[in-house]
Amino acid sequence: MHNLKIDSYLKIIFLTSLVSIISAYFIENILGYQPCNLCLIERIPYGLAIILIFINFSFRKNEKFIILLLILIFSFSVLISIYHFGIEQGFIEESTVCGLKNSSDIISREELLEQLQAKTTSCKDVTFRVFGFSLTTFNIIISLTLLFLLTKIFKHYGKFKKQN
Repeated sequence: MHNLKIDSYLKIIFLTSLVSIISAYFIENILGYQPCNLCLIERIPYGLAIILIFINFSFRKNEKFIILLLILIFSFSVLISIYHFGIEQGFIEESTVCGLKNSSDIISREELLEQLQAKTTSCKDVTFRVFGFSLTTFNIIISLTLLFLLTKIFKHYGKFKKQN
């Protein structure tokens, strides 16, 4: 029998990731707030977590490896969020990542000029706040919490397995 405690933690992480992604797209597409490039990058760990946990529940193979991958993914999420927070607060200079657009779709010189004239959202500008905090701040808190849960699962993996 598969351990219910590990499953419960993974379901919490799955639901948190799903709610985070849905919230980000709601804020962007329904409320009309344009994300910066780092905001878009910060969504990647949540999407990867959803995919990996879905794979885990579907095949029930390599669970410990998937948990380790999730730890690495949310470690990346914490680091990129802290970096973004540093840019928002003015501690870190805005990098070129913040101004890049998808250049693979640009074919002609006119499209390139149009792309250069388009206003891009700066990574240092906070366009949306909840209770006075930027979404990057919430991302740091969520990512740290999920990282804590994952390391707890990984650290006690053998104990969780023996309980069943």
